Amino acid sequence: MSSSPVLSDDLIARMKNIKLLVLDVDGVMTDGGLTLGDDGQEYKTFHAHDGLGMKLLKASGVSTAIITGRTSNVVKKRAESTGVSHFYQGAEDKLAAFEDLIKSSGLVAQQCAFMGDDVVDLPPMLKCGLAIAVPASPTLVLKHAHYVTKKSGGKGAVREVCELLMMAQGTFDAQMAPFLTQAKIAN
Repeated sequence: MSSSPVLSDDLIARMKNIKLLVLDVDGVMTDGGLTLGDDGQEYKTFHAHDGLGMKLLKASGVSTAIITGRTSNVVKKRAESTGVSHFYQGAEDKLAAFEDLIKSSGLVAQQCAFMGDDVVDLPPMLKCGLAIAVPASPTLVLKHAHYVTKKSGGKGAVREVCELLMMAQGTFDAQMAPFLTQAKIAN
C-alpha cells in the first residue's frame, strides 16, 4: 500500500486480536456483478492482488474463511487456490454458518473479522470482533462497520484488509522481506 490510513487505537486493537478473516464473495472478493452465460454458467472476476494478500495473511498466521449465500464451482476453486481454511457456500443464514465456523475453529467471535457488503452480512458482522465493509455497501452496513475499505470490492479491498491486519499485528515487514530481498539480488 502506498500509504497507510490513520487508524484509531480501538481499530488497531481489534485488528491485533484477529486470528480469522471471514469473507463474503459477491461484492467483496468480486465487484458484485454476476455474469451468466446462455448455458446458465456463472462467471466471476477476482483480483490477483486479493489472492496474494490472502496467501500472505495465511503465512502470517491469520486464517481465512469464506461464507457466501451463493453456490459456485468457481468460488470453490478460488478458495482452494488462495488457501482458504474454511468454506461455506449456499449459506442462506450467514450467522448460523459463522457460529458453526467459530465452534469448529475453536476461536471466539472477537478473534474473527467479517468482511461483507450487504444487509445479509450484518448478523455475523454485528457478532464478530472486527466488522469490515466495502464503500459500495448500503448505508446500514456502513453504519455498523468498524472499518470501510478505501478500495472497492473485487478491486483490491481484500488485499487492503490483509495488509492492514498484518501491519497491526507486526507481521507485514516479514511477509514483504522475501520480495525485497529478491529485488536486491536481481539488481
